[in-house]
Amino acid sequence: MSQNHYQVLGVSAAASPHDIKLAYKRLAVQYHPDKHGGNTLYEELFKAVAAAYHVLGNPDRRLQYDYQLQVAARRAEEARRQQEFRNQGQRVYGVPMPPPAPLRTRRPAGAHERHYRPIPRQKTVFTRRDYWMAALLIAGFLLFIVSVKVTMDHVSGIRNYERGLGAYKQQNWEGAHSYFTDALHFKPAYSPALQRRGRIEQLIHKDYAAAEKDFRAALPGAVRNQQGRLWLRIGQCQAAQGQARTAQAAYSRALALDSTLARAWLLRGEDQLFARNEFETAARAFSQGLHHEPAASRLRSRLLTFRGLAYYKLKQYDAARRDYWEVLEIMPRSGQVYFLLGRLAQQEQDREHACEYFRRAVVQGYGFARAARDTTCAGR
Repeated sequence: MSQNHYQVLGVSAAASPHDIKLAYKRLAVQYHPDKHGGNTLYEELFKAVAAAYHVLGNPDRRLQYDYQLQVAARRAEEARRQQEFRNQGQRVYGVPMPPPAPLRTRRPAGAHERHYRPIPRQKTVFTRRDYWMAALLIAGFLLFIVSVKVTMDHVSGIRNYERGLGAYKQQNWEGAHSYFTDALHFKPAYSPALQRRGRIEQLIHKDYAAAEKDFRAALPGAVRNQQGRLWLRIGQCQAAQGQARTAQAAYSRALALDSTLARAWLLRGEDQLFARNEFETAARAFSQGLHHEPAASRLRSRLLTFRGLAYYKLKQYDAARRDYWEVLEIMPRSGQVYFLLGRLAQQEQDREHACEYFRRAVVQGYGFARAARDTTCAGR
């Protein structure tokens, strides 16, 4: 601290605030620069007095200043004490000189002169806990590797499947088939990829054996209604391979899983109508399919056509005629249905309507109607 404010004001450290104020007023008047013609010495003295009163005139600043004086006094006392009790061998201007190095009278002792006691090697002993820890560490490492492999295979399989879907929507069948095959390389039991590849093999490549294999492999990963559709496709593949009996069993399993499959009812009814001549059973199967196919679609027109045939075989001509006319509402240019209406009129001995229906069938390009027209309407 450069200057003691108490000494500047000429008071002691125990002076009261009143005494400090009186001392300041007295010195401020005494050292005022205006009384000394602007002398710089008195100007500096006046500034010092003002600075001292600025500190000591405020109780908080004075308290802090007194604390700083106490700290400085303690430091000075500690430095003085250290100076009084310094080491007698210490020089005034530095530390004592290092002792002289010992004189060597001979070379250091060699290895042959030294005595060593060998330390026996301790045999490493593994406890059961050590073996368990090592086994757990190895198992954890293997589990980590397997989890990384499974995750990477999953990501690669999903990526290839999504690319295959894009190619499938663009009708790029070869590209889609390749992508689905790559997806199954990483996820062999991935049901969506198996189903899509099976459709390409069934509908595009006509490889029914490979398609059936894919559909069967997709069954475990499919939900119940999807399993019904898969059994339907399995039956179609078996029918295309000439396995009619197993195909019918597949249709039955499909309907047991999902009774709303109109196409399965159609295929079952076709077998009952054409292969077994079970006309009433076939008509019921077609009716079940129509119950689940309300829209005016091509599938509905086939169901109606075959149910009309079953009614025709059962000699229920009015019911057959209603089905045929409903088909014509869906497909007005169906030459086959006009031909069937002609056969129905023929059965009812209505030659005039039969000829008209055969003529319409020929106009619509149905070739079988030409011979029937020529035979029935020869005299007209």
